[in-house]
Amino acid sequence: MKSNRPKYNQIIDAAVIVIAQNGYYQAQVSKIAKQAGVADGTIYLYFKNKEDILISLFHEKMGYFVEQIEEEIKGKSTASEKLHVLIQKHFKNLSEDVNLAIVTQLELRQSNKELRLRINDVLRGYLNLIDQIIIEGKENGEFLPDLNNLLARQMIFGTIDETVTTWVMNEQKYSLPDLAPDVHRLLIGGCGLNS
Repeated sequence: MKSNRPKYNQIIDAAVIVIAQNGYYQAQVSKIAKQAGVADGTIYLYFKNKEDILISLFHEKMGYFVEQIEEEIKGKSTASEKLHVLIQKHFKNLSEDVNLAIVTQLELRQSNKELRLRINDVLRGYLNLIDQIIIEGKENGEFLPDLNNLLARQMIFGTIDETVTTWVMNEQKYSLPDLAPDVHRLLIGGCGLNS
């Protein structure tokens, strides 16, 4: 409901920039308000505190991201194709928004344990998408029938995640989307694609 309001979205987008540039702990609400072009008090009409802004930011961006992937994989018939779309979209989205990449790869990991648990709840939709691809791949004979679903999910998510983190840490000196075919090939090999 509040996510359809322009000021809410302005604040979310401003928070991405401020947190990326200053770090989560140095990103005061007043800096976020200034970047968003709103009064400090306006922030509190939409968010309880800075932690709520970070969780909402991740929820909005991840929700949109999952919707995009779900829409694009509808037209794909194999688990391998769907996995390739997921990797490609992940890399493309974060390469197009470096501030968001910095926030997701570095700043979210600096947060306290309680905050990380709340972030993991938001991440569940994305992980479920990976689970669906794994299950489909096993059912249609693309992946090994005895493949451990949880381990495969960790391998897929961990590889994608670490690839983005390395790209961020290397100051985006190369094309992240160009890595998608190689990452896809490695992950499919790990899942035991029958060729």
